[in-house]
Amino acid sequence: MVSHLNVLPTGEGEAQFDYTFAECKFKKLIKGKHIKYQNELTYRPQAKTKPASFVYPIECVQKRPETWIPPFLNPGSGVSAGRGGLVIHMSLLNEQLTGVAETNVIPLGSFMPIWAAVEQKSHQPLLLLMEQCVAASTPELQPGSQVYPIINNKGCLLESKRGNSMFLPRYHSSAIILYLQSFKFNLGEEVYIHCKLVVWDPEVFNEGKKACHYVKESGSWELLDDPFQSSLCSCCDSTCKSRSRRGLEWESHDQSRTHSVLGPLIIVEHNNKPVGSSVSQDVLV
Repeated sequence: MVSHLNVLPTGEGEAQFDYTFAECKFKKLIKGKHIKYQNELTYRPQAKTKPASFVYPIECVQKRPETWIPPFLNPGSGVSAGRGGLVIHMSLLNEQLTGVAETNVIPLGSFMPIWAAVEQKSHQPLLLLMEQCVAASTPELQPGSQVYPIINNKGCLLESKRGNSMFLPRYHSSAIILYLQSFKFNLGEEVYIHCKLVVWDPEVFNEGKKACHYVKESGSWELLDDPFQSSLCSCCDSTCKSRSRRGLEWESHDQSRTHSVLGPLIIVEHNNKPVGSSVSQDVLV
Protein backbone atom coordinates (compact mmCIF):
# COMPACT_ATOMS: atom_id res chain seq x y z
CA MET A 1 0.00 0.00 0.00
CA VAL A 2 1.12 3.57 -0.72
CA SER A 3 2.13 5.57 2.35
CA HIS A 4 1.75 9.02 0.72
CA LEU A 5 0.39 10.31 -2.58
CA ASN A 6 1.58 13.74 -3.77
CA VAL A 7 0.62 15.81 -6.80
CA LEU A 8 3.66 17.32 -8.53
CA PRO A 9 3.65 20.81 -10.17
CA THR A 10 3.61 19.04 -13.53
CA GLY A 11 0.30 17.45 -12.62
CA GLU A 12 1.84 14.01 -12.33
CA GLY A 13 1.41 11.90 -9.22
CA GLU A 14 4.14 10.72 -6.87
CA ALA A 15 3.66 7.59 -4.76
CA GLN A 16 5.78 7.25 -1.64
CA PHE A 17 6.28 3.97 0.19
CA ASP A 18 7.57 4.12 3.78
CA TYR A 19 8.26 0.68 5.21
CA THR A 20 11.03 -0.79 7.34
CA PHE A 21 13.38 -3.29 5.74
CA ALA A 22 12.03 -6.14 7.89
CA GLU A 23 8.45 -5.53 6.69
CA CYS A 24 9.33 -6.10 3.03
CA LYS A 25 10.28 -9.80 3.25
CA PHE A 26 13.34 -9.58 1.00
CA LYS A 27 14.80 -12.80 -0.40
CA LYS A 28 18.39 -13.10 0.82
CA LEU A 29 21.08 -14.64 -1.39
CA ILE A 30 24.81 -14.89 -0.69
CA LYS A 31 27.36 -14.87 -3.51
CA GLY A 32 31.07 -14.75 -2.79
CA LYS A 33 31.87 -11.63 -0.78
CA HIS A 34 28.46 -10.01 -1.26
CA ILE A 35 25.02 -10.33 0.28
CA LYS A 36 22.09 -9.63 -2.04
CA TYR A 37 18.54 -8.76 -1.05
CA GLN A 38 15.96 -9.09 -3.82
CA ASN A 39 12.31 -8.13 -4.03
CA GLU A 40 9.67 -6.52 -6.25
CA LEU A 41 7.71 -3.36 -5.49
CA THR A 42 4.20 -3.79 -6.90
CA TYR A 43 1.78 -0.84 -7.06
CA ARG A 44 -1.84 -1.89 -7.54
CA PRO A 45 -4.22 1.05 -6.95
CA GLN A 46 -7.27 -0.94 -8.06
CA ALA A 47 -8.68 -4.31 -7.08
CA LYS A 48 -6.50 -7.40 -7.50
CA THR A 49 -8.51 -8.45 -10.52
CA LYS A 50 -6.99 -5.45 -12.33
CA PRO A 51 -3.36 -5.53 -13.49
CA ALA A 52 -0.74 -3.73 -11.40
CA SER A 53 0.16 -0.19 -12.46
CA PHE A 54 3.81 -1.11 -12.25
CA VAL A 55 6.18 -3.76 -10.88
CA TYR A 56 9.67 -2.53 -10.04
CA PRO A 57 12.51 -4.96 -9.25
CA ILE A 58 14.66 -4.07 -6.25
CA GLU A 59 18.11 -5.44 -5.52
CA CYS A 60 20.23 -4.25 -2.63
CA VAL A 61 23.84 -5.44 -2.54
CA GLN A 62 26.11 -5.15 0.46
CA LYS A 63 29.66 -6.32 0.94
CA ARG A 64 29.85 -9.23 3.33
CA PRO A 65 31.90 -8.27 6.42
CA GLU A 66 34.98 -10.44 6.90
CA THR A 67 33.79 -11.36 10.38
CA TRP A 68 30.24 -12.09 9.23
CA ILE A 69 28.82 -15.49 10.20
CA PRO A 70 25.42 -16.68 8.95
CA PRO A 71 22.83 -16.89 11.77
CA PHE A 72 22.44 -20.63 11.16
CA LEU A 73 26.10 -21.17 12.17
CA ASN A 74 25.67 -19.50 15.57
CA PRO A 75 25.34 -22.01 18.44
CA GLY A 76 22.08 -21.51 20.30
CA SER A 77 20.08 -20.22 17.34
CA GLY A 78 16.78 -21.75 16.28
CA VAL A 79 14.01 -23.29 18.33
CA SER A 80 15.12 -25.88 20.86
CA ALA A 81 13.77 -27.82 23.79
CA GLY A 82 15.67 -30.39 25.80
CA ARG A 83 17.85 -31.22 28.76
CA GLY A 84 21.43 -32.11 29.51
CA GLY A 85 23.40 -29.30 27.84
CA LEU A 86 23.75 -31.22 24.57
CA VAL A 87 24.90 -29.44 21.42
CA ILE A 88 23.26 -30.62 18.19
CA HIS A 89 24.38 -29.56 14.72
CA MET A 90 22.39 -29.79 11.48
CA SER A 91 23.80 -28.87 8.05
CA LEU A 92 23.24 -29.30 4.34
CA LEU A 93 26.25 -31.16 2.93
CA ASN A 94 27.79 -30.98 -0.54
CA GLU A 95 27.37 -33.79 -3.08
CA GLN A 96 30.68 -35.38 -2.02
CA LEU A 97 29.61 -35.42 1.67
CA THR A 98 32.93 -33.75 2.52
CA GLY A 99 31.66 -30.49 3.98
CA VAL A 100 28.88 -27.93 4.16
CA ALA A 101 27.20 -27.19 0.81
CA GLU A 102 28.33 -23.99 -0.90
CA THR A 103 24.83 -23.17 -2.12
CA ASN A 104 21.31 -23.37 -0.79
CA VAL A 105 19.85 -23.78 -4.30
CA ILE A 106 18.72 -27.36 -5.04
CA PRO A 107 17.79 -28.50 -8.58
CA LEU A 108 14.52 -30.44 -8.55
CA GLY A 109 15.13 -34.19 -8.32
CA SER A 110 18.72 -33.92 -7.10
CA PHE A 111 19.80 -35.05 -3.64
CA MET A 112 20.34 -32.82 -0.63
CA PRO A 113 22.29 -34.64 2.11
CA ILE A 114 21.12 -33.37 5.50
CA TRP A 115 23.58 -34.16 8.27
CA ALA A 116 22.75 -33.96 11.97
CA ALA A 117 25.00 -34.82 14.91
CA VAL A 118 25.09 -34.48 18.67
CA GLU A 119 28.40 -33.70 20.35
CA GLN A 120 29.47 -36.67 22.47
CA LYS A 121 31.89 -34.82 24.79
CA SER A 122 31.94 -36.76 28.07
CA HIS A 123 28.46 -38.22 27.68
CA GLN A 124 27.73 -41.94 27.59
CA PRO A 125 27.35 -43.22 23.98
CA LEU A 126 24.50 -41.38 22.29
CA LEU A 127 22.25 -42.22 19.36
CA LEU A 128 20.73 -39.39 17.30
CA LEU A 129 17.39 -40.02 15.61
CA MET A 130 15.15 -37.95 13.34
CA GLU A 131 11.74 -38.56 14.84
CA GLN A 132 9.84 -36.20 12.56
CA CYS A 133 10.75 -33.85 9.68
CA VAL A 134 8.62 -31.62 7.48
CA ALA A 135 9.36 -29.09 4.78
CA ALA A 136 7.64 -25.77 5.34
CA SER A 137 7.37 -22.42 3.60
CA THR A 138 8.27 -20.49 6.77
CA PRO A 139 11.15 -20.60 9.31
CA GLU A 140 8.57 -21.00 12.07
CA LEU A 141 5.67 -23.42 11.83
CA GLN A 142 2.44 -21.44 11.74
CA PRO A 143 -1.20 -22.32 11.06
CA GLY A 144 -0.92 -20.84 7.56
CA SER A 145 2.40 -22.49 6.68
CA GLN A 146 2.55 -24.85 3.72
CA VAL A 147 3.86 -28.17 5.06
CA TYR A 148 5.21 -31.27 3.28
CA PRO A 149 5.86 -34.36 5.49
CA ILE A 150 9.26 -36.05 5.08
CA ILE A 151 9.69 -38.22 8.20
CA ASN A 152 6.73 -39.20 10.33
CA ASN A 153 5.39 -41.96 12.54
CA LYS A 154 8.40 -41.83 14.90
CA GLY A 155 11.27 -42.20 12.46
CA CYS A 156 9.71 -43.52 9.22
CA LEU A 157 11.19 -41.86 6.14
CA LEU A 158 8.09 -41.32 3.99
CA GLU A 159 10.13 -39.93 1.10
CA SER A 160 11.94 -43.28 0.74
CA LYS A 161 8.66 -44.85 -0.37
CA ARG A 162 7.47 -41.93 -2.52
CA GLY A 163 10.89 -41.28 -4.07
CA ASN A 164 14.52 -42.41 -3.74
CA SER A 165 15.46 -40.86 -0.39
CA MET A 166 17.26 -42.94 2.25
CA PHE A 167 19.31 -42.83 5.42
CA LEU A 168 23.01 -43.34 4.68
CA PRO A 169 25.02 -45.82 6.80
CA ARG A 170 26.23 -44.18 9.99
CA TYR A 171 29.88 -43.40 10.63
CA HIS A 172 28.99 -42.95 14.34
CA SER A 173 25.84 -43.48 16.37
CA SER A 174 25.82 -39.79 17.34
CA ALA A 175 25.37 -38.64 13.71
CA ILE A 176 22.83 -39.32 10.99
CA ILE A 177 22.67 -38.36 7.29
CA LEU A 178 19.32 -38.05 5.56
CA TYR A 179 19.97 -38.43 1.82
CA LEU A 180 16.88 -36.54 0.70
CA GLN A 181 15.80 -36.28 -2.93
CA SER A 182 14.37 -32.82 -3.64
CA PHE A 183 10.66 -32.68 -4.42
CA LYS A 184 8.07 -30.31 -5.85
CA PHE A 185 7.33 -27.97 -2.97
CA ASN A 186 7.25 -24.17 -3.01
CA LEU A 187 9.43 -24.17 -6.14
CA GLY A 188 11.63 -21.10 -6.50
CA GLU A 189 10.73 -19.88 -3.02
CA GLU A 190 12.27 -20.39 0.40
CA VAL A 191 11.89 -23.83 1.97
CA TYR A 192 12.75 -24.70 5.57
CA ILE A 193 13.31 -28.22 6.90
CA HIS A 194 11.90 -28.60 10.42
CA CYS A 195 13.08 -31.69 12.30
CA LYS A 196 12.32 -33.07 15.73
CA LEU A 197 15.62 -34.68 16.75
CA VAL A 198 15.90 -37.20 19.58
CA VAL A 199 19.01 -38.24 21.52
CA TRP A 200 18.63 -41.83 22.65
CA ASP A 201 20.29 -44.97 24.03
CA PRO A 202 22.17 -46.70 21.15
CA GLU A 203 21.46 -50.11 22.67
CA VAL A 204 17.68 -49.73 22.71
CA PHE A 205 15.39 -49.72 19.67
CA ASN A 206 11.61 -49.90 19.63
CA GLU A 207 8.72 -48.77 17.46
CA GLY A 208 8.97 -45.29 18.92
CA LYS A 209 12.77 -44.92 18.67
CA LYS A 210 14.10 -45.94 15.28
CA ALA A 211 15.30 -44.80 11.85
CA CYS A 212 13.49 -46.67 9.06
CA HIS A 213 13.59 -46.31 5.29
CA TYR A 214 11.79 -48.22 2.57
CA VAL A 215 13.91 -50.49 0.36
CA LYS A 216 12.19 -50.83 -3.01
CA GLU A 217 14.27 -53.87 -4.04
CA SER A 218 12.85 -55.93 -1.18
CA GLY A 219 9.54 -54.07 -0.97
CA SER A 220 9.88 -53.64 2.79
CA TRP A 221 10.92 -51.20 5.52
CA GLU A 222 14.44 -51.56 6.93
CA LEU A 223 15.92 -50.45 10.25
CA LEU A 224 19.02 -48.35 9.57
CA ASP A 225 20.99 -49.45 12.61
CA ASP A 226 20.18 -53.17 12.60
CA PRO A 227 18.41 -54.70 9.58
CA PHE A 228 17.84 -57.87 11.62
CA GLN A 229 15.41 -55.86 13.78
CA SER A 230 13.54 -54.43 10.78
CA SER A 231 10.29 -55.85 12.15
CA LEU A 232 10.23 -52.69 14.31
CA CYS A 233 9.62 -50.79 11.06
CA SER A 234 6.55 -52.80 10.05
CA CYS A 235 4.38 -50.23 11.83
CA CYS A 236 5.50 -47.50 9.37
CA ASP A 237 2.42 -48.21 7.24
CA SER A 238 0.13 -47.88 10.27
CA THR A 239 0.86 -46.33 13.69
CA CYS A 240 4.10 -46.75 15.66
CA LYS A 241 4.20 -46.73 19.45
CA SER A 242 6.90 -47.12 22.13
CA ARG A 243 6.83 -50.49 23.88
CA SER A 244 10.21 -51.00 25.57
CA ARG A 245 10.11 -50.64 29.35
CA ARG A 246 13.89 -50.19 29.47
CA GLY A 247 13.65 -47.53 26.79
CA LEU A 248 10.97 -45.62 28.69
CA GLU A 249 13.12 -45.76 31.81
CA TRP A 250 16.10 -44.33 29.87
CA GLU A 251 13.84 -41.65 28.39
CA SER A 252 12.63 -40.41 31.76
CA HIS A 253 16.20 -39.70 32.85
CA ASP A 254 18.47 -38.92 29.91
CA GLN A 255 16.53 -38.36 26.71
CA SER A 256 16.76 -35.01 25.00
CA ARG A 257 14.59 -33.68 22.20
CA THR A 258 15.02 -30.59 20.09
CA HIS A 259 13.22 -28.91 17.23
CA SER A 260 15.83 -27.80 14.70
CA VAL A 261 15.28 -25.75 11.54
CA LEU A 262 17.48 -25.87 8.43
CA GLY A 263 17.19 -23.21 5.75
CA PRO A 264 16.36 -21.37 3.74
CA LEU A 265 16.68 -23.81 0.84
CA ILE A 266 15.43 -23.00 -2.66
CA ILE A 267 14.27 -25.87 -4.88
CA VAL A 268 14.31 -24.90 -8.56
CA GLU A 269 13.62 -26.42 -11.95
CA HIS A 270 16.83 -27.47 -13.73
CA ASN A 271 16.72 -24.52 -16.14
CA ASN A 272 16.32 -21.96 -13.37
CA LYS A 273 19.23 -22.01 -10.92
CA PRO A 274 20.09 -18.78 -9.05
CA VAL A 275 23.12 -18.51 -6.78
CA GLY A 276 22.55 -19.06 -3.08
CA SER A 277 24.29 -19.55 0.25
CA SER A 278 25.72 -22.39 2.29
CA VAL A 279 23.33 -23.75 4.89
CA SER A 280 23.95 -25.17 8.33
CA GLN A 281 22.77 -24.72 11.88
CA ASP A 282 23.92 -25.49 15.39
CA VAL A 283 21.39 -25.90 18.16
CA LEU A 284 22.16 -25.84 21.88
CA VAL A 285 19.73 -27.91 23.90
